Amino acid sequence: MDVITHSGALMRQFSLPLPTVLAGFVAVLVGYASSAAIIWQAAAAAGANIAQIAGWMTALGIGMGVSTLALSLWYRAPVLTAWSTPGAALLATSLQGSTLNEAVGVFLFANLLIVLCGVTGLFARLMKIIPPSLAAAMLAGILLRFGLQAFSAMEDHFWLCGSMLAVWLAAKALMPRYAIVAALLAGLAVSWLGGEVDSAALHFSVAAPAFTAPEFTFASLTGIGLPFFLVTMASQNAPGLATMQAAGYRLPASPLMVITGGLALLLSPFGVFSICIAAITAAICQSPDAHPDVHRRWLAAAAAGVFYLLAGLCGASITSLLAALPLPWIQTLAGLALLGTISGSLHQALVRENERDAAIITFLVTASGVTLLGVGSAFWGLMAGGISYAVLATTRRGPALKQEKQV
Repeated sequence: MDVITHSGALMRQFSLPLPTVLAGFVAVLVGYASSAAIIWQAAAAAGANIAQIAGWMTALGIGMGVSTLALSLWYRAPVLTAWSTPGAALLATSLQGSTLNEAVGVFLFANLLIVLCGVTGLFARLMKIIPPSLAAAMLAGILLRFGLQAFSAMEDHFWLCGSMLAVWLAAKALMPRYAIVAALLAGLAVSWLGGEVDSAALHFSVAAPAFTAPEFTFASLTGIGLPFFLVTMASQNAPGLATMQAAGYRLPASPLMVITGGLALLLSPFGVFSICIAAITAAICQSPDAHPDVHRRWLAAAAAGVFYLLAGLCGASITSLLAALPLPWIQTLAGLALLGTISGSLHQALVRENERDAAIITFLVTASGVTLLGVGSAFWGLMAGGISYAVLATTRRGPALKQEKQV
């Protein structure tokens, strides 16, 4: 009798209500719909061919699936992992002219830094070194080109881009969580009806990830690797942990950094540029809609882990779909997906009046795309903003102290 009771309790613990399964599915769908196109652009910028991009998508799906399942089962909490969408955007703008080997070197370098932050417990302290306004300004400068592409593509593809923008706006007002999915489907429909889909490129197949030997150069590590590391930590891992804590799940940050960063480090030669703590998609699995019982919402994340693995197995098919669709569809979808991040970053960058000048310098230098001494604009934007921040803080601190003494 005790055995039957125990087995019944175990079955109830692992039972998956339909809303819970759907929450996991929607989380993965939104993640892929919002940024798979950006991954494609980043890989293409590094010179990867279609087969290599398919291998990247396979490895990313497997990495996120394994980490999501393992962490959710271990902590019995909805721990959803994801790739770094802002990091992918940085790579797409910074890897032009780099080789695939240099790109893998950047992945290894950045993921090693993430692991070291977790091992040493420096994550929280590192985030305090760089003023949040400058980190946000750098991110906004990196993402500006993607936001502009969402509208500039309308000049030659009005009906495709215009319909995606109109559907996105309507869905944003009525069902904001699914706005990107709605825009994606609208773009697919218009592309298909307009004969802009290369059906010959569509196929279902399984792509095995290919090993790429890393190459390390000073210019790529400082100009791409360091900004990529900072963007990933400040714009993906930090919000991911904050989202989890806001939902009532206070898990230790250091082990999460070590596990996700370590797995990404191991899989970097196969195209896994990052595995991070998810924020937006994780909120789907952490909400009451996923499960009314706060202690069983981890099942939604576990379901998402399974869907991640399935998406990984279909990596070649996802890549073939992106290759078959017109480039303006990819550009518009990526731009719309990042609008919220761009506006949020600009707000955070400019909200403090005494830091506004340094933040706008960071933003403009980063957005300029300037390359100095072989180092990209994200690094120089942060340097220029940091120097401005230090100088202006010193000059403003003097009058403030003088005024205090007079009082």
